[in-house]
Amino acid sequence: MIGIALCSSCSEQKKQQQTSQEVEILTDTVFPEEEIRPEAEEEEPIEVVPDGSFFDFIYTFATDSLFQRTRIVFPLPYYYLDEALRIEEAGWEYDPLFLDQSYYTLLFDQEEEMELAEDDEEHTSVQVEWWFLNTQQVKRYYFERKEGFWILEAINVRPVEEDRQENFGDFFFRFATDSLFQGERVRQPLKFVTADPDDDFSIFETTLDLEQWYAFRPPLPSERLSNINYGQHNEDRATTKIVALKGIGNGFSNILYFHRKRGEWELYKFEDASI
Repeated sequence: MIGIALCSSCSEQKKQQQTSQEVEILTDTVFPEEEIRPEAEEEEPIEVVPDGSFFDFIYTFATDSLFQRTRIVFPLPYYYLDEALRIEEAGWEYDPLFLDQSYYTLLFDQEEEMELAEDDEEHTSVQVEWWFLNTQQVKRYYFERKEGFWILEAINVRPVEEDRQENFGDFFFRFATDSLFQGERVRQPLKFVTADPDDDFSIFETTLDLEQWYAFRPPLPSERLSNINYGQHNEDRATTKIVALKGIGNGFSNILYFHRKRGEWELYKFEDASI
């Protein structure tokens, strides 16, 4: 009996020691507090900013193929001469317009209308045009501003109107590619306007002889003329034409003034406004 009691007592002491150790372990153990997550912050809506100037828009439109697709109405009406077509989105091919070259041209019939291109944020309808000199066709892209955003709504290709007198497109093609013909169609002396070398805020007017024209003349496009039509007149049968050559990001700016005299076109004024 005494042996049994001793065994029982030892067993009880072992249990108490084991329980005491477990309590100590639990007491010394540090449990991480439950992570308190702050309420998810509400994301602010992205502000959609309307387009600024048309030229800023058309630059992005012509250089970003993905952006270009988002600004076209599909199926896009495409009028080719007498045929009415529609271009589905799957059939649209990226069009760099005139941004794949170092300069572009603007066309005007009257000098006073050149101011229309200087403040292009006021317009709601603008056409970008190509005048193909060898085929005598005009390709026109119709852009409309809808709720502050420019959208391409249609493209039209048409022939240049026939003219009994010398057609400007035919004349300019030959003027740009034939130096002898060019020399015959430059008025002598040629009026020349440029920045005053002694005063950046003044202009300097003088004249050039033919050899000086050949020395100062700008590169001339021979295949096609581009144009951004902000509402200026650009009639096929006009008797005066202004061709402004504008560099893309390089400060180049030359302006050629033509008029039709006795049925034939001639260059009568040249302006170098480069900076």
